[in-house]
Amino acid sequence: MRPFIKMHGLGNDFVIIDGRKDGFVPDEAFCLNVADRHRGVGYDQLIVLLPASQPDYDLQMRIYNADGSLTGACGNGTRCVARLFFEETCRSEGLFETSGGILKVGNPAPDIYSVDFGEPRLNWDQIPLAKEMDTLHVDFGIEGLPDGCCVNVGNPHTLFFVPDVMAIALEKIGPVLEHHPLFPQRCNIEFAQILDRGHIRMRVWERGTGITQACGSGSLATLIAAVRRGLTDRKATIHLDGGDLYIEWRESDNHVTLAGAAAKVFRGELCPEFLA
Repeated sequence: MRPFIKMHGLGNDFVIIDGRKDGFVPDEAFCLNVADRHRGVGYDQLIVLLPASQPDYDLQMRIYNADGSLTGACGNGTRCVARLFFEETCRSEGLFETSGGILKVGNPAPDIYSVDFGEPRLNWDQIPLAKEMDTLHVDFGIEGLPDGCCVNVGNPHTLFFVPDVMAIALEKIGPVLEHHPLFPQRCNIEFAQILDRGHIRMRVWERGTGITQACGSGSLATLIAAVRRGLTDRKATIHLDGGDLYIEWRESDNHVTLAGAAAKVFRGELCPEFLA
């Protein structure tokens, strides 16, 4: 048997497995089988908890996309893990290791969980892009597509500001841009509509997964891009298909943070016949 818990942040859903005792590391077949929404459990990302590599940190998160590929960081998933961690330890702060960096988590209000992603990475080789260019205005040479703004917040994102996000055929343009030759590690794609200086409507195509109802790191990247272009203030509400996230890019230390809810759905066990 392999126990798990199903959670979601604004409809962005996760299967979370605690591997801290046995060091469990899934292979690609396991990830694909569990991701199957008809024959498995279904998820946008699978998160495996492992022991921290250093005593200063509380745990390590390995995050897998629905196609079995690893991703660096996940804002909504980290909030879900933060809720479990706080319930387990009766604490209200923690430090989690990810391949995208160290994430500081908090519980600033009842049922609200926050994540500090540190400083964004804005240079072309930090995204990374295939060649040197200005990440604030990237021309993809696709007719009708505005120039993009590239940001890395533990994983790569490209933002496109449009008058109406609902007019974008995200299911068509998303995979084209994710696999664009400019992105050697592929990319998460967001389309954003500025409502006012404190509110942005955004939709997302996640690398390795597809359209999701919400994306925490994508919401961070959205605000960063909007601020860089002078479109919003440094604090804003991002309105996603699944609900709202509250984002701030602090001027004091250059850190970007997000806050929002995290919900439990059910606990279960993967049966031996499925694992076989």
